[in-house]
Amino acid sequence: MTANPLDDHSRQLAKVAADLARQRYTPLAATWDAERTAFPPEERLYLGAQGLLGICLPERFGGSGAPLIDALIVIEELAKECRPAAFQVFEANTGPARVLSLLGSEEIQQRFLPDVIAGRTSIALAISEPDAGSAATDITTRAKHADGAYTVNGAKRWTSNGSEADTYLVYVRLSDEPGAKGIGALIVEADRPGISFGSRERLMGFRGIPSADIRFDDVIVPAANLVVGPGEFGKLFHAFSIERLGNSTMSLAIGQAALDRTISYVQERTQFGKPLIEFQNVQMTLADMVLQVEAARLLVERAARTAGTGLPDPLEVSLAKCTANEMAKRVSDLAMQLHGGNGYTEEYGLERLHRDAHGWAVAGGTPAMQRIRIVSELLGRRFDQRR
Repeated sequence: MTANPLDDHSRQLAKVAADLARQRYTPLAATWDAERTAFPPEERLYLGAQGLLGICLPERFGGSGAPLIDALIVIEELAKECRPAAFQVFEANTGPARVLSLLGSEEIQQRFLPDVIAGRTSIALAISEPDAGSAATDITTRAKHADGAYTVNGAKRWTSNGSEADTYLVYVRLSDEPGAKGIGALIVEADRPGISFGSRERLMGFRGIPSADIRFDDVIVPAANLVVGPGEFGKLFHAFSIERLGNSTMSLAIGQAALDRTISYVQERTQFGKPLIEFQNVQMTLADMVLQVEAARLLVERAARTAGTGLPDPLEVSLAKCTANEMAKRVSDLAMQLHGGNGYTEEYGLERLHRDAHGWAVAGGTPAMQRIRIVSELLGRRFDQRR
C-alpha cells in the first residue's frame, strides 16, 4: 500500500512490514503452499507480539486503535510474500474480530479481543452454507433460544480457517422471519460439544489457509455470546465491508507482486540479442499491468481513507473489490506470459500468485455480485434476484 508520499508514518510502516515479510516469511511461503501447511500457532503469537494483530482494535484491549489504512498497509506488504501470514493480520483487523469490536457487547469484547490481539486465539467467520453462498440470506443454520442459551443446528461451508480457528462468528437464523429479517450472529467456540469439522478442502490456491465444513448438532451457546440479534442483518453486512477491503488489499498485493517481479524480469532477460523490455509488445503489456494495478490501488486507498477508524462507504468498497479482484487475475496471468516458460514453473512463484488471485475473487462476494451491489448502492435501491 503506497500511501501519500508525504506520509512518513505510512511509509515507515510499509517498510517494517516488507522487511518482516522478506526476512521471516519469504523462505517459508512456498513450502507452506506445497505442503498445505496451516499457519503455525507460534507464528501467530509472534505477529501478536509485534502488535500486528491489534492495529485497528481498541487500545483498552491491547490494540492500537489505528485507522484502517494502517492495517491494509501491513496486509499488503505481508501478502506480497506470504498470504497465510497476511491472513492472520487480515482476520484480526478487517475480519470477525473487527466485527466484535464494532458490534459486540463490552463483555464480549473483553472476553475475546485481548487474546486475539496477543495471538493466543483466532476467530473465523462462518457465513456460507451448502445451499447459501452468494445468496447469504438463504442460510438455514438455526439458533433457538431457551433458558438463557441458544441451541445451534446446521452446517457451514467455505469457512476460511475452518477446523483451525479457536472461535467462530456464525451467521444464524434466530427467528422465523423470512430473508434477512431473521438473521443474526453468535460466537461459537470450537471446543463446544456438538461441533464437528469435515476434511480440509484441497483448493487450487489458499493452501496455507485451511477451509473445512463445520457441522453444528445441538450445540449449546450461552445467550451472552449473541453479537447481533434478528433484524440487524444490515449492521452485519455493513461491517462486512471492512473485510471486503481486506480482501481487496490481498488482491492488490498479488497484482503488485506480479508486476514488481515482471519489471525486474523483462529488464534482465534477453531474447534475440536484447532485453525483453526493448520489444514494443512487452512495453504495451507492462503498461497495461501498471494501469490496472494503480487503478485498483487508488480505489482501495480511497475507500480506506473514507473509513478512517469507522466503517467504509459500501459503494466505494464494491468498486475497489471488483476492480482489485479482476486486476489480480489479469495481471498475474500477464506476468506469467511475459516470463514465458519460466512463468509456468513453481520456481518463480507466479503460478502461486495466480492461483491465490482466483481465490480472493471468489471470497467475500464475487465480482459479479459486486457489480450488482455497485448499481444497487449507486441508485439507492435493491434488486430482487429471485423474481
